[in-house]
Amino acid sequence: MLELSDLHTYYGESHVLQGLTLSVRPGEIVTILGRNGMGKTTLMRSIIGFTPPRRGRVCFKGDDVTRWPPFRMVEHGMALVPQGRRVFASLTVRENLEVARQSRTGQWTLPRVLELFPRLGDRATNRANKLSGGEQQMLAIGRALMSDPDLLLMDEPTEGLAPLLVREVGRVIAGLKREGLSILLVEQNLPLALSVADRVHILSRGQIVHSSGPAELMANETVKARYLGVA
Repeated sequence: MLELSDLHTYYGESHVLQGLTLSVRPGEIVTILGRNGMGKTTLMRSIIGFTPPRRGRVCFKGDDVTRWPPFRMVEHGMALVPQGRRVFASLTVRENLEVARQSRTGQWTLPRVLELFPRLGDRATNRANKLSGGEQQMLAIGRALMSDPDLLLMDEPTEGLAPLLVREVGRVIAGLKREGLSILLVEQNLPLALSVADRVHILSRGQIVHSSGPAELMANETVKARYLGVA
């Protein structure tokens, strides 16, 4: 579904991603872990096209999309749930969802998204800036699904959420996995990340320093302490 080969991404002369290589298979959830400032959001920006890599290649569904602009990536079947939600504050919940629709015949329709997130149905006519943080996160996920993606990029979807809402987001991610959606997940919440992941990579200073299955990482106290600060 997605193959990244030797990505090098810069901000000015700051070399952020330093030769990163990974893949996401169809129907798989791959989780990226790491401390703050290690390049996780830059990775997402490099894939979707906000900050294209200077070197390396991004392949999506067999096509070299390294220099594609973000709107073409979305048209081709990729969607982003950005860090910080980034909903359209002045639009209503319904308008936020409708503006992302790619097709009138896609599997992710407005009624289906509202069924997945009943609280959004209750707030459908409210402006997005009147929603709670958890409701805005649900809206950001629903907006991404409205584009009928084959690959979903999720950047810190539980950031700043109360434990009850973290569990709700985890439930949604697990449900999307059961439906066969491919997901690249950046997440700080280790229990949630490991509960849904098929494979896990740890990013440190723009490089992958550990790759394993979730059970192997959970059992590796040395790696967790060194790279994640988890005792």
